[in-house]
Amino acid sequence: MKKMKIKKIISIVFLGLIVSSCNNASSKNSGSLLWRISGNGLENPSYLFGTHHLIPVSFLDNIDGLKEAFESTEQTIGEIDLSAMGELQLKLMNEALMPEGITYGTLLNANDIALLDSALHEWIGLGLDQLGQMKPAMLSNLISVTLYKKYYPNLSGEKSMDEYFQEETSKRFRPVKELETVDEQIDMLFNYQSLSRQAELLMCVVKHPELLKDQMDKLQAAYYAYDLESIRKLYEEDTPDDPCPATQEEKEMLNKKRNQKWLEKLPALMKEKSSFIAVGCAHLPGEDGLIEGLRKLGYKVEPVK
Repeated sequence: MKKMKIKKIISIVFLGLIVSSCNNASSKNSGSLLWRISGNGLENPSYLFGTHHLIPVSFLDNIDGLKEAFESTEQTIGEIDLSAMGELQLKLMNEALMPEGITYGTLLNANDIALLDSALHEWIGLGLDQLGQMKPAMLSNLISVTLYKKYYPNLSGEKSMDEYFQEETSKRFRPVKELETVDEQIDMLFNYQSLSRQAELLMCVVKHPELLKDQMDKLQAAYYAYDLESIRKLYEEDTPDDPCPATQEEKEMLNKKRNQKWLEKLPALMKEKSSFIAVGCAHLPGEDGLIEGLRKLGYKVEPVK
């Protein structure tokens, strides 16, 4: 595979990883993607915004009060600092590769290998002879992002909302802070599941692409409706016909445990400077989401409508 092709793949996947990108939420946590945080000793309010990593930046024009909220803050806080994309791509590429001695021949049977190779050729234009050195989790994300761009060609932006906010922050000479390191996020995405479990979930995507499309449609509709409750249900509630449901541990690893770590960092960051916090929308709702987590810490968190 050509070097430039690899770099393009890494860029696409990195910006869409959390589209993969919350326990019971009440109706008061729906109806807005933008939330005002005040009280608990804050001199000036901060704001929490739920992003969709693959929807184009032009969607932001629809959010009432967003521009004013962003301009009123002194720094932006994201999941990670996206300013050094070259370094991020290199680390991602290194961690996305199979360990020495492990191949798809050791993870899958012959029929599944043939099916996977055929699907990769159909959807991506490359097969296992070119992509076979990548971990199954990497291929799952690559397939998901590629199919998203196929299903929604008019909605797929080259620049993510997260990139946009951080770039605009830098243009105003404001600091950008991160809630987790690149290494922490990459480790969560590629290393906390066994390779056999990654392969199982990869084949679920390959054998049931209609389920992926259904989830994308529902996520798209929920995000455009500012419906955090429906987004929570998509990520947390299993359907009876789901052939590959996520384990409780996997669900908690993606949201609950990360939210807990972020909630330990946010008070000091918001006290230091009024902050615009832009993270994936699935991190906001639910009893273990950021909205309720901040309220439990004593802040007033209310929707901006």
